[in-house]
Amino acid sequence: MTIRILIVDDQELIRIGFRLFLQTQPDLEVVGEAADGVEALARADELRPDVVLMDVRMPRMDGVEATARLTGADRPPRVLILTTYDLDEYVFGALRAGASGFLLKDASRERLLEAIHVVHEGQALLSPSITRRLIEDYAERTDPVTPSPDLLAGLTPREREMLLLVAQGLSNQEIAARLVVTEATVKSHIGSMFAKLHLRDRVQAVVLAYEHGIIVPGRRPAP
Repeated sequence: MTIRILIVDDQELIRIGFRLFLQTQPDLEVVGEAADGVEALARADELRPDVVLMDVRMPRMDGVEATARLTGADRPPRVLILTTYDLDEYVFGALRAGASGFLLKDASRERLLEAIHVVHEGQALLSPSITRRLIEDYAERTDPVTPSPDLLAGLTPREREMLLLVAQGLSNQEIAARLVVTEATVKSHIGSMFAKLHLRDRVQAVVLAYEHGIIVPGRRPAP
């Protein structure tokens, strides 16, 4: 399967650099480029990319707003945020808006390829350690939102447990080992939890847990 990619960055040299490398890969196709969020929306609607490599700081419309609009559309692409700083508040906003992960612009070529494939497969590109560091850094500077009474009301006890374990950064394999169940069972419960909470992936689950005080920064819930 060929992965169709749209590159969005206001710096032409960066776009050229990504394109020249990515088009050497047999399973990747760079279908277009955009210099800001406004152009990105138009190009995405026209070209229907699978993955969008999205800069965050751009004129006219930044990557956060562009990400929110892209992921809220019909047949949304996966959005991989490109950033210079690993704890940029713009990145958190883009993750909350529906991005599947983020990557530093100086990452290795191998890391870039891995990131594209990971988000294309529907996974989040954040390792547990990076997830916790990013979300905790933001949460420590932000008062948690009081959760509405019905936020978790529709979840089964097992689905609530899955939310807590996902928010701690545990993989499906680690959750299965802790609960002594199969990975297939874990995937089923997590999928149901995502659907009920209207979440796209694990990153959004982590954001929700921290924003609503379900997980307290710097302190893990008891197993």
